[in-house]
Amino acid sequence: MKNLLLLLIFIPSLVIAQDRLPTRDQQGGQQQTQTDSLAKAPIEDYRIISVESDTTFVDTTLNIHKDYKFNYRRKDNFELLSFPNTGQTYNSLSLRRETDKLMPGFVAGARHFGFMEVEDIYYYRVPTPLTELYFKTVPEQGQQLDAFFTINTSDRLNFSIAHKGVRALGKYQHQLTSTGMFRTTLNYQTLNRKYQLKSHFVSHKLMNQENGGFNPQAMEQYINKEEEFEDRSLLEMNFENAQSTLYGKRFYLDHLYHLAEPRPDNTSALTFGHIFNFDYKKFQFEQANAMNNIFGESFDSANLNDVVRLEELTNEAYARFTNEVLGDLKAKASITTYNYGYNTVYYTTEGRIDNRLKGTNYAAGGEYENSLGGFSVKADAMLSFGGDFNSNYLNTSAAYAFNEENEIEFGFNQNSRLPDYNFMLYQSNYLNYNWQTDFDNVNTQQLYFKSKSKKLVDIDAEITQVQNFTYFGLNEEGMVKPFQHDDQLRYFKLKAYRGFDLGVFGLDNTIMYQNVLDGTSVLKVPAFVTRNSAYYQDHWFRRALFLQTGFTFKYFSEYEANAYDPVLAEFYVQNQKEIGNYPVVDFFFNGKIDQTRIFFKLENVNSLIDGNNNFVAPGYPYTDFLIRFGLVWNFFM
Repeated sequence: MKNLLLLLIFIPSLVIAQDRLPTRDQQGGQQQTQTDSLAKAPIEDYRIISVESDTTFVDTTLNIHKDYKFNYRRKDNFELLSFPNTGQTYNSLSLRRETDKLMPGFVAGARHFGFMEVEDIYYYRVPTPLTELYFKTVPEQGQQLDAFFTINTSDRLNFSIAHKGVRALGKYQHQLTSTGMFRTTLNYQTLNRKYQLKSHFVSHKLMNQENGGFNPQAMEQYINKEEEFEDRSLLEMNFENAQSTLYGKRFYLDHLYHLAEPRPDNTSALTFGHIFNFDYKKFQFEQANAMNNIFGESFDSANLNDVVRLEELTNEAYARFTNEVLGDLKAKASITTYNYGYNTVYYTTEGRIDNRLKGTNYAAGGEYENSLGGFSVKADAMLSFGGDFNSNYLNTSAAYAFNEENEIEFGFNQNSRLPDYNFMLYQSNYLNYNWQTDFDNVNTQQLYFKSKSKKLVDIDAEITQVQNFTYFGLNEEGMVKPFQHDDQLRYFKLKAYRGFDLGVFGLDNTIMYQNVLDGTSVLKVPAFVTRNSAYYQDHWFRRALFLQTGFTFKYFSEYEANAYDPVLAEFYVQNQKEIGNYPVVDFFFNGKIDQTRIFFKLENVNSLIDGNNNFVAPGYPYTDFLIRFGLVWNFFM
């Protein structure tokens, strides 16, 4: 909240400082004054720029896809299954792989769903100050808020600042979430546009209380839908004395210099650039008293405190040559230093477990982009040629647009890198959670095809092959351990989307089919996932209000979902309990007044008829019926 207060105090002084930027309609003319009306600044001039320099603009419309993204992550959760409290983790309904990384990931994968990575940060250019406020209620006692402000202090310098915070008690015992994310960006270019800079700083603190799910008695009471336990706070959990927190800070800088001033009539250009990225992450698991009957023996019986840290610094230099015939060619090289580990060394009967992985990695590669025979071709490759980790990736794609309504894309991705750090080295107060492995690189190959058609169906298909697939699972004693799959894993996914507009009525359909061709013992996903929305939309009150109301139906077939381990904050493979094969129906009533979108939703309304005894993971309940309200408000000063 201190960051939010600073933001609210800081905004007025910046607003006073901004001169209104020239809009598209005034190129070559005089700049507008601060008192000019908004009508002279088209919405298209409020630009949003990705880390890859792809540009869109602020979208204040209301549609069904905005409803799908009105959640804690502010992304479509179609392939995820959310835990019952806002700010908790998500179980995965599909295989998710990153194909453009060279370095291992950090620990606590279940905490990273809400973590803002480099590609989640955007930069801006706006003719007038822009503010966005996001608010949504939470299941019990609390709120979630995302406040954002950006301003161009001149035509060449943009600054933004934002804070995202959640505090939610939840309906079940000991599941409080308290998260905060502060971010700020800078976007600058010189008068001749030869030098350009994008930079950001982001700070995370994501805290979740841990309760281990239902104890055996509460499990039976929940499954049997016993009336006296409709008050969910009466159901007992395995423990109420633990919490896990993921901390993170990142400073990122991407700046470049054009040898010649960028101009539309330039047929060739040479650019030199540098990317600096420093990441600091810390994960902490705390427990007042050890739960030895669940997690095994421990060094201490009280005040358990597991802490692991990672510092990672990357410097990348690149040169880009652009030619209207040869295309866009980029050569790049990087140096990454990393320091992961603990402050103690652990000795077991099997030997010593080190406390640190530390070293330097060197890599080189290139990118290419061009239009060949009507196809838009892209390629990106990187190879580690020195240091401690031997890794590489190759991503290629080709896209073809038949016309404005129909286009296709196909490609191949390949990645080879070591598994995440917590597979290689981990320490904990619990004896079972101490290991050091010599796992091989995880090798992933993926073929994909996408097609988009406004009149037919959007299709997204992929086949993925993984060698040395790593996962957490149960050993012979029933304890969670890291494993590496000896055989090949092959996975197929087909997702189809089609939306219909029938006058004032709409129908939106997404269906996904999955099949694990090899490796069913280590990869568990539902065969079918579907989401269907039927709704009414129209302008009311002389077009002062745009209203959208209807129902969304969600369903996924039964499968042996991964279970959640609170010590690691990771999911692990199990083959004893199945979840799924239950429908969920939400009723929504959304409206747009000027630049404000208002969202009202009744979640899981079908549970009012038959009750709720469904699960998102073994031992963890699905969300009960809830009434949720919120809004997204853009205003232009």
